[in-house]
Amino acid sequence: MKTLIGSLVVVAMVLGAPLAASAGTKKKKVQVRVVKKSAKPIHKMTKAEKIRAFIKMVKEMGKVPKSCRLKGKTLKGKVKIVKSFPDFKVKRVSSFPDLKVKWVTSFPDKCGKWKKVSSFPDFKIKWVTSFPDFTIKIVSSFPGVR
Repeated sequence: MKTLIGSLVVVAMVLGAPLAASAGTKKKKVQVRVVKKSAKPIHKMTKAEKIRAFIKMVKEMGKVPKSCRLKGKTLKGKVKIVKSFPDFKVKRVSSFPDLKVKWVTSFPDKCGKWKKVSSFPDFKIKWVTSFPDFTIKIVSSFPGVR
C-alpha cells in the first residue's frame, strides 16, 4: 500500500498535480486529486479508486494535457534549446505528436507557439531520440495539443 501511495506521489509530481503538505509536522500529509468534480483526498479513497487514479495517471504520463501545462509550466512562449539541465526532453516526430509546435518570431502567446531565444526563456528543452517527456511535430499552422 505504501508503494502505491509513493508511486501516486511521484506520478502526481511529474504531471504537476497539486500536492498539499502540513507544515510544522514531521509526517507529511499528501493529497492527490483525481480530475473529477467530486475529488477526494487520497486517505479517503477506496482501494479500487486509488488503483483507477493510478492507472489514469500512468496513461497520461508523458503526454501533454489539454491545459497545455506539464510539470507546472505552460508549453508556450520563449524556448531555449540546451544540451544539459532541460526542463523537458523532447522528441521530434512526423506523425502522432503529443503537441504540434509552430516556431514564431513574435507573440508566442498560445499553446504550441514557441520562439527560440538564447536568454531568459520560459522553459528549456533538449532534443532526444529516446525516452522523451513528450513528442512534437513542427507545423506551419494550427499549433497546439492534438
